[in-house]
Amino acid sequence: MPRRGLVAGPDFEYFQRRYFTPAEVAQHNQPEDLWVSYLGNVYDLTPLAQEYKGDLLLKPIVEVAGQDISHWFDPDTRDVRKHIDPLTGSLRYRTPWGRFLHVPPQLPRSDWANDFGKPWWQGSRYEVGRLSAKTRNIRIINTLTSQEHTLEVGALESMWEILHRYLLYNAHAASYTWKYEGKNLNMDYTLEENGIRDEEEEFDYLSMDSTLYTPAVLLYFSDDLTEL
Repeated sequence: MPRRGLVAGPDFEYFQRRYFTPAEVAQHNQPEDLWVSYLGNVYDLTPLAQEYKGDLLLKPIVEVAGQDISHWFDPDTRDVRKHIDPLTGSLRYRTPWGRFLHVPPQLPRSDWANDFGKPWWQGSRYEVGRLSAKTRNIRIINTLTSQEHTLEVGALESMWEILHRYLLYNAHAASYTWKYEGKNLNMDYTLEENGIRDEEEEFDYLSMDSTLYTPAVLLYFSDDLTEL
């Protein structure tokens, strides 16, 4: 594991998170910053929107910016859903929300360019990570400054990924020892693997408001002033 001063951990200059929450995807809802999610993955379609700026076929995609569009696709083939076209009797892409980029026209047309290679929804060129199917809240308390922040994180995120989120509030987050109930956390593990259970289902079973209790991770300052 590479080290930064006294702190062991990944090089955050090149660190990439694996998971994004639906709320994070929803923030990217403009043509100049356009994300969508489908079939469990998150995609940054901003380059696509820039390349086809002004194209009417881009409109259906812009209208769903920041949303999950899994219903557009067949989960088995990962291709756009298909149906029998009533006009031609042939198998065609089903686009009730309007034909969009890289979908062939209903009938042959001389003005449709099909030299784009793979359609934008095939392959991983626009993929930026996975969509967190389950999220939970965690409180992070800096024992040095008494500052407290509540973060929404993916249930499968490692503590390093949670630390990466927390850098927004504390650039020296890696200079702290992260603990829960007095025990050092394994930063390669998830919250659950570190013994920080997600008790939302139990609260629901007891008809209690789960927002009344959010587990807290305590940060204890170390000697190193590392800024990630």
